[in-house]
Amino acid sequence: MAGSASSGESSRETRTVAIDAEVLAGKRFPYQEDISLVEDIDLLAATPGQDINWLEDITLLEEDGVPAVFDRYSNSFLKIYFDIPEGREDEIARKMLIRHLTDGNSYGITLKDIHCKFPQVELGPWVEQSRIVGTDWKQPVLEGWTAPAGH
Repeated sequence: MAGSASSGESSRETRTVAIDAEVLAGKRFPYQEDISLVEDIDLLAATPGQDINWLEDITLLEEDGVPAVFDRYSNSFLKIYFDIPEGREDEIARKMLIRHLTDGNSYGITLKDIHCKFPQVELGPWVEQSRIVGTDWKQPVLEGWTAPAGH
């Protein structure tokens, strides 16, 4: 039990089941707090190949009692801190995710530059003329580490 003396855990210990996008980034993004920054996103225009079907899987969820959308690229929740108009929950969640991805703020996109093993567009198919990453991947080496004998 968290915080119990018998478990040896500190009473100030916080347990997190899921990771939030702002935890990974170390900050909140303005569009998490202002609906006007996502209102004008055209979901059809922002969808690669005009295939809106993938967006149908994106729905408004809740994380820690706060509305959120799940970012599959970073396996994290992007919390939404503004009031969402009734009946527009999934639309706003989809617009929020598109904004997050096209701005390059998904932690998964941040990791592509270092860990992408094959050429692909950095920001995905959502952004025209996005730079190509993964053209010169090198296996990362942990400083000071040497492979065990025989490897």
